[in-house]
Amino acid sequence: MSLNHIRPWRNIHRRKSRQIHVGNVPVGGDAPITVQTMTNTLTHDVKATVEQIQACAEAGADIVRVSCPDEASTVAMKEIVKESPVPLVADIHFHYKRAIEAAEAGASCLRINPGNIGSPDRVAEVIKAAKDYGCSIRIGVNAGSLEKHLLDKYAEPCPEAMIESGLEHIRILEDNDFHEYKISVKASDVFLSAAAYQGLADATDAPIHLGITEAGGLTSGTIKSAIGLGNLLWMGIGDTLRVSLSADPVEEVKVGYEILKSLGLRHRGVNIISCPSCARQGFDVIKTVEILEKRLEHIKTPMSLSIIGCVVNGPGEALMTDVGFTGGGAGSGMVYMAGKQDHKLDNDKMVDHIVGLVETRAAEIDAQEVVDTAAE
Repeated sequence: MSLNHIRPWRNIHRRKSRQIHVGNVPVGGDAPITVQTMTNTLTHDVKATVEQIQACAEAGADIVRVSCPDEASTVAMKEIVKESPVPLVADIHFHYKRAIEAAEAGASCLRINPGNIGSPDRVAEVIKAAKDYGCSIRIGVNAGSLEKHLLDKYAEPCPEAMIESGLEHIRILEDNDFHEYKISVKASDVFLSAAAYQGLADATDAPIHLGITEAGGLTSGTIKSAIGLGNLLWMGIGDTLRVSLSADPVEEVKVGYEILKSLGLRHRGVNIISCPSCARQGFDVIKTVEILEKRLEHIKTPMSLSIIGCVVNGPGEALMTDVGFTGGGAGSGMVYMAGKQDHKLDNDKMVDHIVGLVETRAAEIDAQEVVDTAAE
């Protein structure tokens, strides 16, 4: 449920960027902010890589990046592309020939790092391959691999050096009449990344790929990414993002969506609003939410569910959700539908009953969308 139409202070005004495409997925302009991740399998293991891509796509990934460190990987890319349900980005470092091979293999985008891809002549060859095979390009500036002349000039990685690196590479692409590019300026430091992205957003109208690189493990990396990416998104900066975690890539997708959902920028699946629980709880809130998160993973329809342990905040939260349950007393609680009290329910029947209500409501929403689309 969205309150933007009645509460304008909730709106985020996105930076105006031009639109490119990664395969059939638009990036930039008025397109939804896309969620990306990256495989961590050995790319030449086609079966394992395809399975991971499919799992990420099922979790909601719009685009998946695949590392191509050697020729065996680019050979495998041809088969991986055929099996992938989403466009693939070939991640290229050092070997410009890998970029050319990946383009030939059907990659939808080439990610190149201006600090290590080689001379402008080699970059020009990559650009030609991108043109020939319909690839877009991501310029991937990283604080840890800036060009030597910029480190000599600025003495250390800093926002100015990262922005200058990106703009230098933009000039190379545009001098070769190539405009299907997006750009990122990543660092593991939140402050450095945020400052670089803010400066970059003022310096170009190119679509911006957000990320805090090497953010850490699942918990620490999620927090660091939520702070860094969340603030940039709140300012309207960002057209696509990847949350970099030392974890299963599916977790990166989930965290990416949660960041976007918290800001009202993307809506996918069930948004569970739940209390941290206390001595007032009428049922085991933590265990119940854990079970519901697993049981409702298959729901892709955007909707909201409140699970609150007692009547202090429960009724108020339920006013703003599609389905709600508020703990009461004597082993039962109250079910809310569309913000209104609907019926009492025994706690021991709660999980199965709520899953059924959510599934039914999701089906109703989907059916209504089909009707609305047909009417248009």
